[in-house]
Amino acid sequence: MRALGLDPVHDTRRTFDGLLEAMSRPGTVHAVPAPADHAVVATLVDHEVTLATDDETLRAALSEQGRLTRAPYGEADIVHAREHTDWDVRDCKRGSLTEPSDGATVVYRVETLDDDADGGTTLGLSGPGVDGTTTLSVALPEAELSALAATHSDYPRGVDAIFATEDRVAALPRSVPMEVV
Repeated sequence: MRALGLDPVHDTRRTFDGLLEAMSRPGTVHAVPAPADHAVVATLVDHEVTLATDDETLRAALSEQGRLTRAPYGEADIVHAREHTDWDVRDCKRGSLTEPSDGATVVYRVETLDDDADGGTTLGLSGPGVDGTTTLSVALPEAELSALAATHSDYPRGVDAIFATEDRVAALPRSVPMEVV
């Protein structure tokens, strides 16, 4: 992962720890190595996990290590999106009632991310891992976040989302009800 500017041992472990915190406490923001979107994808992808991305640097680094199995957006296990997308998140895999874990994880690269209502489209969150209700502000268009919210409406099926700035992440597992506020 040195081709991505990441230490393959220490940075992967720090990223995994940050992701674990972010997934278990939805809507909270956690520091990870930079660039965060590359660190997240490099941590999650191996030769058995399919990836859809238009990021040639990321594809080349993973391919060089024999860890890249490409798939179209609608069939990939991990989908990497830089800011806005030219595909619909509602078309990503959502798993099934018997295998909800077959749903995709979308990693969005965003400019800003705040665990208060500043700097983007605000989401209202509740559910597992959220103390009552909370908000998360994400620099993505309202339409994209509304489409993502629709993927969370059929729990346990759905799409997990990870938002990454340069060096921070927040996560919204499919179990978390969300609404654009």
